[in-house]
Amino acid sequence: MEIEGGTGPHTPRAAKLRVVLGTLLVHGDRVVSVDSLVAELWRDEPPRTATATVHVYVSQLRKLLHAADPDRGRELLRTQSPGYRLSVPPDRLDLSEFERLHRRGREALAAGRHRAAADLQRRALALRRGPLLSDTPHGPLLEGAAARLAEAGVAALDQRIRADLELGRHHELIAELRSLAAEHPLREELHGHLILALYRAGRQAEALEAFAELRRTLVAELAIEPAPPLQRLHRRILAGDPGLLRTAGGGRTVAVAVRAGHERAMPPADPVFAGRGTALAQVEELLRNAPAGSFVAVAGQPGVGKTAFALEAARRSDPSFPDGRLFLDLHPERGRPLRATEAMSTLLRRRGVRPAKGAGAGELRAAWQAQLAGRQLLLVLDNADSEAQLRPLLPTTGGSSAIVTARRLPAGLGGIRPVLLDTLDPEEARLLFAAAAGPEREAAEPAAVRELLELCGRLPLAVRVAAAQLTARPHWKVACLVDRLRDERYRLGELRIGELDVREPLLRAYRDARPELRQAFRLLGLLPAGRFDRATAAAVLGRSPAETARLLDGLLDDRLLAADRTGHHLPELLRVLAVERLTEEEDPQDTGDAIERLCAEHARAAERVTAVLTHARPTGEEPHDPAGWFTREREALVRAVRQAHRAGRPAAVLRLVAALDGHLETHAAWDAWAETHALALDAARRCGDRGAEARTLRSLGDLAWQQRRPEEAGEYYGLARRVAEESGHRAELSRALVGLAELRMDAGDGADADALLASAHATALADGSGPADPRARFDVLRALGLHALAAGDHARAHARFTDCLDLARTLHDRRLESFAQRALRTARPGPDDHLEVRPGVWRLPAPGRRAESAG
Repeated sequence: MEIEGGTGPHTPRAAKLRVVLGTLLVHGDRVVSVDSLVAELWRDEPPRTATATVHVYVSQLRKLLHAADPDRGRELLRTQSPGYRLSVPPDRLDLSEFERLHRRGREALAAGRHRAAADLQRRALALRRGPLLSDTPHGPLLEGAAARLAEAGVAALDQRIRADLELGRHHELIAELRSLAAEHPLREELHGHLILALYRAGRQAEALEAFAELRRTLVAELAIEPAPPLQRLHRRILAGDPGLLRTAGGGRTVAVAVRAGHERAMPPADPVFAGRGTALAQVEELLRNAPAGSFVAVAGQPGVGKTAFALEAARRSDPSFPDGRLFLDLHPERGRPLRATEAMSTLLRRRGVRPAKGAGAGELRAAWQAQLAGRQLLLVLDNADSEAQLRPLLPTTGGSSAIVTARRLPAGLGGIRPVLLDTLDPEEARLLFAAAAGPEREAAEPAAVRELLELCGRLPLAVRVAAAQLTARPHWKVACLVDRLRDERYRLGELRIGELDVREPLLRAYRDARPELRQAFRLLGLLPAGRFDRATAAAVLGRSPAETARLLDGLLDDRLLAADRTGHHLPELLRVLAVERLTEEEDPQDTGDAIERLCAEHARAAERVTAVLTHARPTGEEPHDPAGWFTREREALVRAVRQAHRAGRPAAVLRLVAALDGHLETHAAWDAWAETHALALDAARRCGDRGAEARTLRSLGDLAWQQRRPEEAGEYYGLARRVAEESGHRAELSRALVGLAELRMDAGDGADADALLASAHATALADGSGPADPRARFDVLRALGLHALAAGDHARAHARFTDCLDLARTLHDRRLESFAQRALRTARPGPDDHLEVRPGVWRLPAPGRRAESAG
């Protein structure tokens, strides 16, 4: 590993410095977290100073880069949360140049341009100087990258040899192939090339001996026979098949068309495929009874396993298609889908037909449909990009059919039979994990596996990546990986190993969407996991109901959103991506505005529910199941308060918390009450809202009183009293005085309670002309009634509770009315079994002391 430039090559001497440089380089202009670098350097035993040491290594690398390029060297290595990014132009990195040449060579081979393919792969291979970072210790990331590049190197070599064989260079290849076969005794494709080259060179006996030698090795080492393609080659050599021959110019000696066999035409079966039984049965039924011109379209979110599902469905449907199956990836390279003409040419060649040079789209389509006519052939067309790409490929006559996979359904084509794949159900996800990681993993830590699968959103690609990580690191427990995935900020970065990267297909789908859909997707990341309705979405997006519906439908079409009868939701890992993109791309002002709108919508919903639960008169907009609303929405409501506080939107915090006050008390949601009101108190003080400050302090006093923490309750009530007096907020002053009075009543100090209640009663009245705040006056009357009852004055208690009932009826508040009616029954002379001191809060008798209980 060398950095070229300046005065010459610069090679890091320290092994660990080479590890950091190598890890950054193989990630190709992507951020590598500090945690990943620590794991790469020290695996599971990092020193206490690991993070600081990484920073030192990065500083040393910047010096090396500066020495190589004094103008821009330091700028190449940037700090970017949660780690570092090394941005090297592709033309200055051998690895990137190798991958570019290898990709172009593969495309040339697929297009039948064998001379160009051989040249490109030869140039790619010339860039390799041996195994990747052979002089550098490998951690888990470099191990995966080295394995991936080693496979890519063998693939480039294989494709170069294939191209050379097509060009008739079999004589020159024999010596090289003998050496490669000895070096890779179990690589059947290399042995197959040797056998074919020997046969084409007229050395049939040596070709048959090479096959026999390979067979002996496979049986002895692995107890298996050569693969079906090699066995077919062996039979054709025994038969002296002239269709195998090539002239020195690369042409066939006999112009015949050879039909591709099933195994050659399809990728191998997925060894860990699991689940999807219902959907597979649906596809089998659709294909078995497919009318002419129809096809099955499999759609779903990125990473849901569309390709694996289509291949499994094709395998199960094999008896219905005796003329074979053909597979074609219509989008083999990122950003470059195959044109329809390229796809038809490739399919024709796989059927053994070489299209005429310069054939137009019409000629290719006629030739392709002629191949399908009268046959029962199944096509698997993977990663379809557009209807225009698909239309000429699909069978138009009976007998043949197709399975098409796509993120978006090609709904404009006739004959479509859609099958939509969702994430796996819990049992299917467990089966996939057990198949990929081994059943012993699941059996040893079943609870950790269940949490792992939920953190992966039960997305097949994520489950496979998690299983691959555990397989690559047998010393890891499942719980160790679960710990790494719990933090949403790093989850997508952790779900990557080798060429398997969960973020990449999710991010590609996001970037393929229109700009307005991308922004809508980001803003929906403000919502918690789970279902949401259109009103909530409209609030976050700041759009009208009609515009919101259009945006949601667009996200559904792009498979960036899911929906069912209960509402819309972002699938788990897409939701994590939305949060990530929101942080990286959205303007903070727009994010804050969206949070403020969301809080306002939550506040309106809370107020509507309160109205339904407390008012005898209908509100005209009753929410579904108002009694269960707070329980369902509690997490989302608390999350919204946190978001508004973090975004610096104090008014939004105060409005939402005020709307939640009664719900928090009614449901005894003490933790949520404490958290939201602590944030509200800070928000009130930040924006100078003294009334909100007094209200929040008084509510925190109520919470402490209910939790039987009288000293803390007294402090809050005292602060609320002082703020209310200073700011002239009479209603909150009255309620703070009532709270203090109730504390004195609990302590048995009737005289102090009398004085405080008298002051509260006077404060709750507006110059004696009527109630300044009906709810504040109700609290005063309630406390006066309880105080009279404690003194044994049932008549005065009855009068006070009667006043409470009249006031509750004036307010049309059913909850307060019910409380007043129960209090009146308590005010009658008789045994004091229990006492409801506030709506839903009871004082129960206990030996030697009082006790309160929220009901």
